Amino acid sequence: MQQLAMTLALILTLSGSALAQDWMAYDNRADRFSVAFPGQPTVETTTYTTEYTAVLPSRIYKATAGRQRYSIEVVDYTDIENVHKERVKSCPKDVHSECAGAEGPIGVGSWKFDVLAALDNATARFLRSGARVTHFTWLVIDRVPGRQIHLTHPDGSREFVAIHMHENRAYILDAIVPEGDPEPGLFQQSLQFLDADGNVIRYHEVYTVGHPAPSRLR
Repeated sequence: MQQLAMTLALILTLSGSALAQDWMAYDNRADRFSVAFPGQPTVETTTYTTEYTAVLPSRIYKATAGRQRYSIEVVDYTDIENVHKERVKSCPKDVHSECAGAEGPIGVGSWKFDVLAALDNATARFLRSGARVTHFTWLVIDRVPGRQIHLTHPDGSREFVAIHMHENRAYILDAIVPEGDPEPGLFQQSLQFLDADGNVIRYHEVYTVGHPAPSRLR
């Protein structure tokens, strides 16, 4: 985890507070990610509603540093095809909505579209929050693209969001800091994607959701 170790070293260099000493590299093989957290995170198991109204399992990993809050939600799309196939069984026969559908380019119940819509569905939640958007752009981590959003709330606190989709899992990183605190960009930059053996993934080319993964540099 050389890249993550370098990121943590930079965190400690930039901050002289005692809180900085508690930052740790947190690896999670079940959800296949690694990220820097200010201490051991708590884990909340919950559900997530997709763009096409499927209900999927998700886990939210949370940690705090003083008044700063950090979390990463991992939404599990790996069984999305079966979830939609079950939903279709209970659709009204005359329905004309995302619940219907047959085998084909969109998949039963539009499950393939649901995967492709994952980034935008997660993004919309933050754009509708009422906070002022100060930055919204494309983002890439180890050639896995995503979205980056900065928001400012009425109380002056700032929120920094990064969203990625990799191997049918959506990763939603969210950091909120009080007014006047440094930007928590290093939290986002420390994210790494892991394979089934816990190895860090970095691709030769840009990864594209819904297409075979490109060859890996590592």
